[in-house]
Amino acid sequence: MATTAQIFYRGSAPTVSGTLLFTTPNTVAADVATNILVANTNAIPVAFNVNLTMSGTSYGILSGVSLAANSTAFFDLKQVLLSGQTITGNASAAGVNFSISGVQIL
Repeated sequence: MATTAQIFYRGSAPTVSGTLLFTTPNTVAADVATNILVANTNAIPVAFNVNLTMSGTSYGILSGVSLAANSTAFFDLKQVLLSGQTITGNASAAGVNFSISGVQIL
């Protein structure tokens, strides 16, 4: 099996709860989410969420995490996502950025 490094999501964190960030396509065997970076560019603390949805059930892997003003947090994980499984997320305010990366298994 071939693997390819991938950016699953990079950009502003939505402020609406449960917003879709990434879906594993049907054309791959699996995706493995390996890293999440969250940057708060606000002068105030914010809270954020990142969830995995599998078989219609949402699992909070980072739920209600508080991030200090003008700071960045890094999270390492190894979460396998099969075809159609998703990553959703949001932040409590604008000015937060997500970068979610991993490996795609072809």
